Amino acid sequence: MADRTTSRGSFLKAVAAVVWKDVRAEFRSRELFSAMLVFSLLIILIFNFALELDLKTRQSVTAGVLWSTFAFAGTLGLNRSMAIEKDRGCLDGLLLAPVDRSAIYFGKVISNLAFMLIVELIVLPIYSLLYSVNLFQPGLLLVILLGSIGYAGVGTLLATMSVQTRTRDILLPILLFPVVIPVLLAAVKASSGVLGGADWEEILLPLNLLIAYDVIFIAVAFMVFENVVEE
Repeated sequence: MADRTTSRGSFLKAVAAVVWKDVRAEFRSRELFSAMLVFSLLIILIFNFALELDLKTRQSVTAGVLWSTFAFAGTLGLNRSMAIEKDRGCLDGLLLAPVDRSAIYFGKVISNLAFMLIVELIVLPIYSLLYSVNLFQPGLLLVILLGSIGYAGVGTLLATMSVQTRTRDILLPILLFPVVIPVLLAAVKASSGVLGGADWEEILLPLNLLIAYDVIFIAVAFMVFENVVEE
């Protein structure tokens, strides 16, 4: 029992160390966060000027525009996150550390998720102002959290695979978007239901799909990450 507790504590310390490394590195360079934020703001500004629609129609397309912004910015962040690790030799250093490979995976997922959520929290009030819609609703925030968890969980695994290739900037979106279509469709459906004032019975199905996606795909990524990262 004591050995199991010690092993669990060592695992959590390894995960926290990876997260802390990423946060400190990003705090010094601000390379990843600034790129994601600027890209997100550019997308919503482009949509704002491109969609010359009335207020009601704008509100009806909010969920799609919002998740398009999160998806593209998230892909950029995932790509840059692993590219920085590879280019600076940090990935090799992590693999040489005497820790479980899954601790590296969960550490990277948590740090990528944290950067995504921070960008999303900055984007939401700006989007609300431009599109005249209240996005700070508990149901919508829950959907964003669940969707972001699934996106970061799968994206971290695929970014680790693609970073080993010379065409990593092109390969990651090709690998990622077909896999995350279920989470994006479910997130858009649930977000539209929350913003449209639908009954919870209608929102519950896409929410359950999001939860199932998060659990299944993160479990699969957890099991195959060691093989992927060592190839």
